[in-house]
Amino acid sequence: MSAPLKLIALDADDLAVISTHVQDARVQACNIVWRQGEKRLVVGLNRLDWEQALSGGTCSRRLVAALRFDRVLACKSRNIDLDAPDTTLELLGIEFYATDPPGGSALLMFGHGAALRLDVECLECELTDLGPDNLGSAQG
Repeated sequence: MSAPLKLIALDADDLAVISTHVQDARVQACNIVWRQGEKRLVVGLNRLDWEQALSGGTCSRRLVAALRFDRVLACKSRNIDLDAPDTTLELLGIEFYATDPPGGSALLMFGHGAALRLDVECLECELTDLGPDNLGSAQG
């Protein structure tokens, strides 16, 4: 079993690394938490353990992880129904677009055209593994 990841992104290159690790992660709408007063967005997700898969593991394994963005000025969503908390979204990737450095927008892209756009003072993102997904770990 590989060690839990804890990655921090402070620029677009760092965020590309985090994006790779969360590719194909499953996110339930109820696990997207926008804390406007704290300028923070937290996304709970079940991500594939890409390190295990690429090292020749026999079955894919999912990990419960938290993705956090700080210094968020605004959070806008497209095609995400927050009134349907059990909706499962598939995270395809994350990109950063600088607008007024160090500020810009982080774009979380999901399947079926769903997206979150975060306008940030500066990029400050963290991905932390919380443990194995014991309910769905054998499912790819």
